[in-house]
Amino acid sequence: MYRSLIFREVRTRTPRAAFNWLPSFNSSRSNLSCDLPGFKSIHSVPFATVNGEDISGSQPAEVNNLVQGKWTGSSKWNTILDPLNGEPFIKVAEIDEIGIKPFVESLSKCPKHGLHNPFKAPERYLMLGDVSVRAAHMLSLPKVSDFFCRLIQRVSPKSYQQAFGEVYVTQKFLENFCGDQVRFLARSFAVPGNHLGQQSHGFRWPYGPVAIITPFNFPLEIPVLQLMGALYMGNKPVLKVDSKVCIVMEQMLRLLHKCGLPVEDVDFINADGKTMNKLLIEANPRMTLFTGSSRVAEKLAVDLKGKVKLEDAGFDWKILGPDVHEVDYVAWVCDQDAYACSGQKCSAQSILFMHENWSKSSLLKKMNDLAARRKLEDLTVGPVLTFTTDAMLEHMNRLLEISGSKLLFGGKALENHSIPPIYGAIRPTAVFIPLEQILKEKNYELVTKEIFGPFQIVTEYKDHELPLVLEALERMHAHLTAAVVSNDPLYLQEVIGKTVNGTTYAGLRARTTGAPQNHWFGPAGDPRGAGIGTPEAIRLVWSCHREIIYDVGPVPQNWQTPAAT
Repeated sequence: MYRSLIFREVRTRTPRAAFNWLPSFNSSRSNLSCDLPGFKSIHSVPFATVNGEDISGSQPAEVNNLVQGKWTGSSKWNTILDPLNGEPFIKVAEIDEIGIKPFVESLSKCPKHGLHNPFKAPERYLMLGDVSVRAAHMLSLPKVSDFFCRLIQRVSPKSYQQAFGEVYVTQKFLENFCGDQVRFLARSFAVPGNHLGQQSHGFRWPYGPVAIITPFNFPLEIPVLQLMGALYMGNKPVLKVDSKVCIVMEQMLRLLHKCGLPVEDVDFINADGKTMNKLLIEANPRMTLFTGSSRVAEKLAVDLKGKVKLEDAGFDWKILGPDVHEVDYVAWVCDQDAYACSGQKCSAQSILFMHENWSKSSLLKKMNDLAARRKLEDLTVGPVLTFTTDAMLEHMNRLLEISGSKLLFGGKALENHSIPPIYGAIRPTAVFIPLEQILKEKNYELVTKEIFGPFQIVTEYKDHELPLVLEALERMHAHLTAAVVSNDPLYLQEVIGKTVNGTTYAGLRARTTGAPQNHWFGPAGDPRGAGIGTPEAIRLVWSCHREIIYDVGPVPQNWQTPAAT
């Protein structure tokens, strides 16, 4: 997600020292004090066991596991390299296949009816509402907000504004579920029956033991929103966050414990994929939420016999309609959608369909100019954590072999940096490919391959070619986000009515990125699709429907046993 908030100008320094010059967050809120019981002054971060600015190869941080209410280490340590300079700067205590037994036992202790439900321990709804109050307040404090912004930047390098957007959304989400709002999630309904004494009641019921697996790109927002949703509905989760960024969520769990969350409510595991898969098979959680790659999502769906909710990868599209307005603004949104966070968003703009009217404007030049502003010094472009530089440039070169294709801008590796070679580092890149070439069977799979980095496809269409654009969209497999940039209501009606993406922005200000706390974010077109952030998403992902039919009588006077039927 991106925001137009500006906090402090970032002064240019060398990339090697990037982690030393991350900007401070100043705000009129800086004179606030924390008046919650058990907390120290705003000038300390009482829950923290690390300081993001101090983590380095000479002072590596450590990340532990949490199981059955106790923080534990491991005999095996996974060393994480600093994505900006390659130093081994974080040691993660990873559980191996032999060590999963306590986690299996912990989940097995939670019954199918959960830690609470409308008929059991309803006071926990209130307790979790109170936890949300305290946690939201803590994240609103500049010292705490700045702590998480800097920690996020250390492990998933992005601009301070992007990191703050993540913390801000998390804080607002927690505000949304303060007080009675948690129990309102479990609101039931009743329908009159067929005779006196009969009523049917519908309830939202927890699954009990569940699992949450989240990726590297939003190390705070995604795990917190899904974790709290699981807890609100009465589940007992085991949480696994990508090891490259798990330190952020470890610190957030410590904050939640300070805010009153029982330490036994959540297990936190660090493990490789093979070990986590074994844990899921043996513990057999009633539901697993997975956010990440489509390949892993499909494997989990098979291994767990369909007991999954998925928010997998997205090759996300944007269409610019025939009405050209506000070229400067649309160019800026295109730049943000494609290249903020170095394109490492599941909602990032992967392909841009321009009506020919837009190609006649200055749009492409302005996009080029905006992309050229991005630099490693302020992390507006930075390391790509899942693709190497060579892999991204090789993909680009294959695209440029397609007839009529051309490089619009970018296409080169970043220079003068110390990003380790296991990660990628390229300039924001755009490749033009003719629409008729995209649709050819031999090209389509290559063109629509998601590159989780600062990379996008651009193409052009004419009025009579809109059906071809819609055909290209119909053939896509992932349907997460989309944008239809037009204020023509008939055009919007045509495109929206013939597409399926679960989070679609429409209108002149439409974008593909943006997962705030005030609307649904998730895919459509797949019964396994998971949402995040809203009451509807929480109910869908973290609870199921249970119907209880009361039939207490009285039995009619003079009732007699009827004939057999």
